[in-house]
Amino acid sequence: MPIAPRNRDCVVLKRGESITVSLSDGLLASGWQGGQGVVWTAPAVGVDEFKVGVSDGWVAGLLLDGSNESGDQYTGLTGNQVAYGYAVLCYGNWLLMTRTIERYTWASRQGGPLVDIVYVESAPLFLSLEGKLTTEDEFTLSGDPRAPNTSYIGYVCQVPSVDNDYYLTFQMSA
Repeated sequence: MPIAPRNRDCVVLKRGESITVSLSDGLLASGWQGGQGVVWTAPAVGVDEFKVGVSDGWVAGLLLDGSNESGDQYTGLTGNQVAYGYAVLCYGNWLLMTRTIERYTWASRQGGPLVDIVYVESAPLFLSLEGKLTTEDEFTLSGDPRAPNTSYIGYVCQVPSVDNDYYLTFQMSA
C-alpha cells in the first residue's frame, strides 16, 4: 500500500542525539534540504563559534529540517533557520527516511548518460562530495587523496520505491 505524500525532506522514525548548530554563510546563502550532510568548518579568526557547512564527504551529522520546506510554510517556523542562522544537527542512533540522496552514480554525474544508483538493504551509506547519502565511496572514485572513505553514516533499511514515496529509510550510526 503506498504511503501518503509527505511534506518533509526528512521523516523521523526514531530520535537519536541532536544539538543546535550555527550555519555557515555559504549554507545560509544556498539553502539546504532536510537530511543534508554537514561538516564542521573552521571558525574565523577571533570568533569562538564553530559552524557547519555542506559536507565534502566527511561526517559531522545531518541537518534535520530543510531551509524552505513546504511543511514549514505558514507556520511559526517559516524562515526561522535562515533568519537566525541555526539548525538542528542529528548524530548518533537515528532511524530516518529522506529523499536527500544521490540518485545517480558519481561517474555518470561527471558527464555521461545518468545511471541510477541501486540501493540495497544493509548497504553502508556514505556522504557524497555534495553532502547527500550514497552507497559509493566518492573519495576513491574522484581520486581524492583522502581515499578511501571509511567514515560511513549508516546503513540502508528500506530502498526508495514508489511504495514509500521514494524515501530512503536508513539507520544512522554517525
